[in-house]
Amino acid sequence: MSVALPQWLDSFLSIFVKGVTMTVPLTIITFALAMIIAVITALVQFANIRGLKQIARFYIWFIRGTPLLVQLYLVFYGLPSVGVLIDAFPAAVFVLSINTGAYAAETIRAALEAVPAGQLEAGYCVGMSYLQIIRRIVLPQAMRTALPSLGNNLISLVKDTSLASTITVAEMLMEAKRIIAVQYNALEIYLYVAIIYLAFSTVLTKVQRFGEKKFGAYQKRENT
Repeated sequence: MSVALPQWLDSFLSIFVKGVTMTVPLTIITFALAMIIAVITALVQFANIRGLKQIARFYIWFIRGTPLLVQLYLVFYGLPSVGVLIDAFPAAVFVLSINTGAYAAETIRAALEAVPAGQLEAGYCVGMSYLQIIRRIVLPQAMRTALPSLGNNLISLVKDTSLASTITVAEMLMEAKRIIAVQYNALEIYLYVAIIYLAFSTVLTKVQRFGEKKFGAYQKRENT
């Protein structure tokens, strides 16, 4: 025998389930792809590879200079006019990845440039190749420096996934709109959405601080 839940709890759980089954996977997949894009873009600029560096700068300039919502519309609603059809979820992953990747690339580039040039020279002195120096010496130090800012990018990404509802991705905000269309209690439902996003962001903030402490302790051990 099933027990009927109170309406407010049923609505809250319905939205929360969408958060766990759609918003969280969307965030994880997107951030993983964004980090790959960001690292490659940052390394291309750091290595000063002519031609590729200009492409990287153009990519960052365009993405940072246009609204995320417009980018979503361009891919999901605009590309079909030229025969390119992308389902809602892959379109959201693609756009959110290249958007987050552009911002994260600048963070990583700055962190790479903050690594003392003597680190590269020391690597050459012990017989390492350029790629080995980047992989074993420069990139690990840069990523530790970039960690706080990348954590902020991740938290922002969690909230940005709400825009995926505009291209019909059935995440939390879309579920909230569905419930409101039936119950006509917008204030209550949107408050639930805000609370759930706040909970997700709070958890990520705690994880970020834990990671910073761990890396800080690791750096202290290295310096002693």
